[in-house]
Amino acid sequence: MLPHLIVAECLDRGIGLIAITDHNSSANCAAVQAAARGSTLTVLPGMEVQSREDVHTLCLFDTLDQVDAWQAVIDQALPDKLNRSDYFGDQLVVDENGDFINREDRLLIVSTCLSIEEIWDKVNSLGGLVIPAHVNRTTNGLIPILGKIPESIPFIALEISRHLHPSTAIKSFPALGSLPLIQGGDAHRLEDILGANVFTFESPCVAEIQRTFRGEGNRSVRILSSEFSQGD
Repeated sequence: MLPHLIVAECLDRGIGLIAITDHNSSANCAAVQAAARGSTLTVLPGMEVQSREDVHTLCLFDTLDQVDAWQAVIDQALPDKLNRSDYFGDQLVVDENGDFINREDRLLIVSTCLSIEEIWDKVNSLGGLVIPAHVNRTTNGLIPILGKIPESIPFIALEISRHLHPSTAIKSFPALGSLPLIQGGDAHRLEDILGANVFTFESPCVAEIQRTFRGEGNRSVRILSSEFSQGD
């Protein structure tokens, strides 16, 4: 997806906040932020990291400096393997207009050597937020892989698949407990962009998202496609 088209799609759908979370890469975050500059859309830089347990985790930040520091950690944690563009496709870096900048030759669709706990610790030390991604999925989902939510990691929210109704998720996966749920886009095409979550908070930043998940003040989050709400 091209940055300016992502921004246009979000604005057409009335979406005010997104995060760019490419797999083990933050290379296109700046381009989408640039494409959104001057609009009503806030773009948080981030990354979907694959842990050494093969679990996907969403890592969100406020600034490009933070995500660049995180990228430096991931660069050291990725295996030394080359991408096969004939099999996996090209891994392109583009500018805000979608024009080609360069091609990432390392294979990104692999696990890093970082554990989930190491990802949590480092991201938090950089001022970011970690949310386990599509925790219900058999492939790369936290619960099917580990069988539980690790008690050693103080997660404050979990993401469920776009195809799973929250009430069904709670019944099917008791391990979810009482943690707030969001329904992620995991968008790979423009038509996948949902704007599924409605946040009520003071400003679109990581700290406010964290306060919302903790139910502080009058902040709240609900999944738009259902009657399910939290933090009210």
